[in-house]
Amino acid sequence: IVIAAVLVTNKKPPEKKKPEKTPPYVSTEIIEMTPYTFEVRSQGLVEPRYQTQLVAQVSGEIVEVADAFVRGGIVKKGTVLAQIDPFNYEVNLQQAKANLASARAAFILERAQGQVAEAEWKKITSAEPSELGLRKPQQEQALAGVKAAEASLRQAEKDLQRTQIKAPYDAIIGVRNVSPGGFVSLGTSIGTLMDVALAEVRLPINKNDLPYLEQRGIQAEVTLSSQEHQWQARIVRDEGVIDDDTRMIFLVAQLNDPYALGSSQTEPLPFGSYVQASIAGRELAQAARIPRSTVRDGKVAVVVDEALDLKDVTVARNEGKYSVISLGLSSGDRLMTSALDHPAQGMSVHFTPPSKNQGTEKSDEQEETLNDAEDKSLTQGGDL
Repeated sequence: IVIAAVLVTNKKPPEKKKPEKTPPYVSTEIIEMTPYTFEVRSQGLVEPRYQTQLVAQVSGEIVEVADAFVRGGIVKKGTVLAQIDPFNYEVNLQQAKANLASARAAFILERAQGQVAEAEWKKITSAEPSELGLRKPQQEQALAGVKAAEASLRQAEKDLQRTQIKAPYDAIIGVRNVSPGGFVSLGTSIGTLMDVALAEVRLPINKNDLPYLEQRGIQAEVTLSSQEHQWQARIVRDEGVIDDDTRMIFLVAQLNDPYALGSSQTEPLPFGSYVQASIAGRELAQAARIPRSTVRDGKVAVVVDEALDLKDVTVARNEGKYSVISLGLSSGDRLMTSALDHPAQGMSVHFTPPSKNQGTEKSDEQEETLNDAEDKSLTQGGDL
């Protein structure tokens, strides 16, 4: 007991050492200020500029249908798609021509009779003759008959032309509703055509994105993409109203020759396709795109001589996980990308310069260690 008491009494307390503060290691990346163009993204369906429903303007039997008049067929402007039996309308045209000839003859007769009446009147007296004596009302009536006959002739010619159902423009057939032998009456639907010269895409845009577009996007270049293909289009107009349901503004993009019939495009863009759109917006002379998480309260941390420097920056736009910085940074700044709980001005840090071969060297070293361990294990197994 005495010995234990002596040992406890003479026990020296442990030496106190001041804790060493080791600066944390952080990852960094070099800032590069370059010209930057804003992009506004949207999506939409490809639709034709014109979609026309053809209807019969005369009645009759369908006697012929063009081979190209099928769903998906592409036809040129003026192509005869269907033929209505023209017999009755050819007869009407001949009758109209005969009526016109008769009306003209009646007018010539009345005019000649008026001239004879005027000559006879002058032989009898020098007084001014009346219009009735010169047969002026009869001549006017005959002239009106000529004009009516001419109008009937034009109507008959037009009706005969309408027996041929023609494509009003270069189009793709959407629907065909008639077949040979069928009968159509006035107003019967013949089919539906879609203009292949121009395609349109309605692009919904959030009103908050409009400031990033020049002139509200009018005449802006648009890149349309679907799967692995891209097409170039242009914004041509703004629909000018906000949609009640989505509260979006719609911009309309136009694409020339979507079916690649006469252009250098190799891949067609069919109507009804769903496409992603990237609209080119305003340009910044100098900007940097950095991770959004590195911006705190309008400041970013850069490493200068292994110490933090908190810089005030101007965020031009937040784009998902990234922020576009227009002011406050310079090319060559070393941005800290690590997440520190409480970064402070002047805080000491260590950083390792990024090396492309660092990961490869580490992997090679690990592989070599694993190989040594495997060889050792095999040796021990052989000894056993």
